[in-house]
Amino acid sequence: MKHVALIALVMLAACKEEKTAAPDPVDLTPDALSFFCQMNIAEHGGPKGQIHLEGYPQPLFFAQVRDMLAYLKSPERDADITAVYVSDMGIAPNWRQPGISNWIAADEASFVVGANVAGGMGAREVVPFADPEDALAFIDQYGGIALPLSDIPNAEVLGPVDLDLQLETPA
Repeated sequence: MKHVALIALVMLAACKEEKTAAPDPVDLTPDALSFFCQMNIAEHGGPKGQIHLEGYPQPLFFAQVRDMLAYLKSPERDADITAVYVSDMGIAPNWRQPGISNWIAADEASFVVGANVAGGMGAREVVPFADPEDALAFIDQYGGIALPLSDIPNAEVLGPVDLDLQLETPA
């Protein structure tokens, strides 16, 4: 009887592991809309984000990583998060065209916080990189500091947007 219970427990654990496996990132399409504003993402430069929710067939896309981080830090969500991806700006063609398939897992990225750059929606952007060396090169040019996802301060993404800042748009 103990063997039957053990087998059932192992099978249940295996099913649970399959259920929580992270979905792959979805390529950005020309008609993708940003979750908060429902504006076309392709019309806005800078890095993008996507969040996959349990039970939803398509991810939520974000025109600005700052907005995606605000969603992550918000207590109000529609479902459990199964995966989070961000644009790897180290291999992006350029700021205006951040790429359609250069997604990296957000928890593996180095994020440049506090740089003097505007994201797709005009607010100061949090810029993700797969390679920490690419993040340091970006910091040399635009300022800021590199942080992992878990260390990004709430105030950086949930605070008010200072519209008087003179932020740059990288080439």
